[in-house]
Parts: sequence; C-alpha cells; structure tokens
Amino acid sequence: MNVKQRTIKSDVQFSGVGLHTGKQVNLTLKPAAENHWYKFKRVDLDGEPIVSVDADNVSNTARGTTITQNGASVSTIEHLMAALVGLQLDNVLIEIDGPEVPILDGSSAIFIEKIQEIGFQDQEADRDFFEVTDNIHYTDPENKVEIVAMPVDGYRITCMIDFNSPVLGSQHASISNIDEFSKEIAGSRTFCFLHELEALVSQNLIKGGDLSNAIVIVDKEVSEGELDKLQDLFHKRVEVAQEGILNNISLRYQNEPARHKLLDMIGDLALVGKPIKGHIMAARPGHAANVAFAKRIKAQMKREKQKKGVKVYDPNTPPVYDTVQIMNILPHRQPFLMIDKILELSETHVVGLKNVTMNEDLFMGHFPGAPLFPGVLQIEAMAQTGGILVLNTVPDPENWLTLFLKIENARFKNQVVPGDTVIFSCDLIEPIRRGIARMKGVGMVGDKVVSEAELMAQIVKVKGN
Repeated sequence: MNVKQRTIKSDVQFSGVGLHTGKQVNLTLKPAAENHWYKFKRVDLDGEPIVSVDADNVSNTARGTTITQNGASVSTIEHLMAALVGLQLDNVLIEIDGPEVPILDGSSAIFIEKIQEIGFQDQEADRDFFEVTDNIHYTDPENKVEIVAMPVDGYRITCMIDFNSPVLGSQHASISNIDEFSKEIAGSRTFCFLHELEALVSQNLIKGGDLSNAIVIVDKEVSEGELDKLQDLFHKRVEVAQEGILNNISLRYQNEPARHKLLDMIGDLALVGKPIKGHIMAARPGHAANVAFAKRIKAQMKREKQKKGVKVYDPNTPPVYDTVQIMNILPHRQPFLMIDKILELSETHVVGLKNVTMNEDLFMGHFPGAPLFPGVLQIEAMAQTGGILVLNTVPDPENWLTLFLKIENARFKNQVVPGDTVIFSCDLIEPIRRGIARMKGVGMVGDKVVSEAELMAQIVKVKGN
C-alpha cells in the first residue's frame, strides 16, 4: 500500500534565540505543496530568498549545520529538521526572520509538541522514498567515523559515540522505526564538554546559550574560580553534579548524549531531500560526517535515477538486421565491421549490438595480457550504428556512404573487455537536413554506460551510382 505525502494543517510559530548568534528570531512553519520537501524563506532579507534543505547547499558544519543559497544562509537547522522527519512530514515551508533557527531547549521536543497540536494534512501524491538497495559506506579514519546504510523496510538508526572520556564513556542509542522518534529521541538535548564551552565563549559563540539548553560534561578538575567565572557569564550558580556534569540541568536519559547524536543525524540526513528506507549504523558521527554521508546517498540516488531512465536490451531479441543484412547496407567488412546486429530501428532511433570476443584481431596487439576494447573503436561501432539510421532515410542505401563530420563530448566511463556484449543506441538530436544528421550515441554493457558521444554525419552518393 502506497503512503501519501503529508504537510501540516496550518501555520505553526516559534520564537527564541539562536544558540551561536544570540539573536532573537521568529520562525513560522507553513503548509507546502506536494514534492516541495523542506525550504527556508529568509523574510528579513530583500527578495525573501529561498534556501532549500539540500546537501549541496551546506556551507558550514562547525557546531551545527548551515545551509546557503541565493545569497542567504540559515544555521543550526538540524533539530528542526529532525522534528519534521520524525513526524514524517514531506512538505513544509519555513519562514524565518534571522540567520539561525532558535535553540529553544536544545532538543526537538518543543518543535514536536507544537506541530502535533495543529496536526497533519494528507496530500494526493505518494511519498517518494529513497530505498537503500545496496550497502552505502562512509569512513573518516582520522576521526574514527564509520557510517553504513543497509537495506531494510523502514527507517532504523543505530548510533554509537565514544569521546574517550572517563565521564561520558561509550554510549549507544537506537530506534527500530521512525515512529519511535517523538517519544524516545526528540527530548534529548545538545551537549558539550566544559573545555569546549570555554573555547566557544572565547570565540564569541554560544551567545544564546544560557545553561538551560545544553548538557555540560565536566571532563577536568574545576576550581571555585572557574565556577565563579561561569556564574558571572551565565548569571547562574553552577556546581559539578555527581554524574560528572554541571548541575545546570538534570539528564532526561542516562544515554542522553548518544540519543542527541542520533537526533542530529536524523536532522542532517534530511539533506538527502526525501524520506529514507534503510538501516543507518553510525560510529562516532558528527555534522561533517553526516553531511558527507548525505552527499554519498544523493550520489547513489542520482545513479539509480540514471539507471531507471536507461533501457536494458535483451541481446537474444530477434534482430531487425543480422550481420549479412548489415553488410548489404554498410560498406564495412571484417575486421572493421563493428556491428553484429541491429535490434531496433525507427525514423529517429537505432540500437545495434557488438559481441566483443577474444578472437578480435586487435587483441593481438592491444594489451594482450589485459585486453581492452579501445575507446576509439567503441566510437566507430557507435558511428556504424548511427550510419544504419541515416542510410535508412534513402531507398537504395547500398549506393550511399556515411561520412562522419564531427565527434563531440566523447566520454569513456567503464572498460569493455572480451566477453562483453555492447549495446549501442543512437538518437537524432534534430531532424535530418540535406543529408546531415546529428545524433547522441550511448554504449552500454548491461546497465552500465561505457561510452557516449555526440556525432554529426552526412550521407553522400557513391560515385558512378
């Protein structure tokens, strides 16, 4: 059963300060049309530029995820994105009058609660999932990060963190279904180490931090003088609690930091641009790794989209022309006849087949120990296939020759070796005029493109005929 896309029933408003900028900001979630996904609108800037939630728009991953497009940026988007994904919303427009999403309580809980109050609206279009069909890997050896996506029916995430800290230690968190997000993950708050807090303050960051929206892990001995400085900075008396954290807030879960890392990952993976079906397993993830992994998923999506648009031909299909019939049209003969069959032929399209065998004369000299079918001969085979298309426009093709005038944008993407069957397809780019044809040619082995080029050819009458 297909699941329908959904948006929110009506506007939802939030106000607060940005964690790093300290600026007061107003944010309004609005219902959006089908296939819209998530987009920010900077209503405080001239022209109200749109910034799409897309991995290609990420401009910074230091202490949060920032996206930039059309001359505008929005930072610290991950907690809001996690809420939208966790509620399985597909289409939302986010109007914001500042450069940073409000931190609120440092989690996704307030976003979840207010959105649930107004409810959801199903739409007509089916939800467009990205389904993981093969394992997708990402590693960052320097930071000991490993992430893998595996096929599973649903959205499951497992996250492990290990900061080599005697206070925090190694922690795990997981959800077996995205339905669990609101109850198990949304309330987990951001965290940092005390030494990081001091560095952030010195860098003029966390202007919006007030010790009510973050867990501060104490990873060193703290003097009374340092505690006094924190009191002056945040206008609140703090002490080191027994758990090794500042007593500014109490933990909601024993493994709250791991749950928050999982929350961040769900939010960052919204940058893929559609809901995911798969099991994500991550060790020591962070914003930079999450974004790099989202880009890897997007690259896989692009490859699969290309595959869907490519027709795979059965070499055993009865041919339109066999080798003998091809030789009645083309003047080429062995060993330079590069096409064995024509599988399809119309006024604008032709498909030819070449069986590459070890018996080819060329392999005697072309890397005998590691034979490859040369790219230049792939283009020749493509051209001969296109020649059949062009000669099909005259009643007596045996009296004409096809002369190629130009080859452009030739690319070779995969090797062709003995045993491969190459399918060459040529499509007219524009109608044939005065015997001149422009074609786009593609060579494929199975579902892999091995070569492609744009060809220009002219047919001329054989002298004496």
